[in-house]
Amino acid sequence: MGIAEDDGQIAHVFFEKDSPSVGDEDGEAPVLQEAFQQLNAYFQGRLKTFSLPLCLKGTVFQHKVWQATLQCPYGRTTTYKDLAVYINNPKASRAVGLALNKNPLPIFIPCHRVLGRYGDLTGYRGGLALKETLLQWERGKYS
Repeated sequence: MGIAEDDGQIAHVFFEKDSPSVGDEDGEAPVLQEAFQQLNAYFQGRLKTFSLPLCLKGTVFQHKVWQATLQCPYGRTTTYKDLAVYINNPKASRAVGLALNKNPLPIFIPCHRVLGRYGDLTGYRGGLALKETLLQWERGKYS
């Protein structure tokens, strides 16, 4: 996993298959060091909400979806439909899914908490196995 920053803000999370060795825990940018510290705390179960400056580049609709996704608490899930309703666009479930597919900051913007209509696991940039692992981790069912 790698993290990129832009002007002191977290700009992108890369999974291994996305990018060759991007992001360095020992990088000079303080925001990257803080991001890795917060991720370590998250994976140790000590942090449930990230507090990092985020650089979000996308459409107005994508921003609405990403901001709505931030409202889904640690250990809980929601659906694409629920997010569409939350942003006052109840017929936009598929568009919500497309916006989450463009989420540049998975884990920090917890799109892994968003499920299909019937609670089924659907696409995730890091793969469905990682999505399931993150959900189990947050529910305290993974060690």
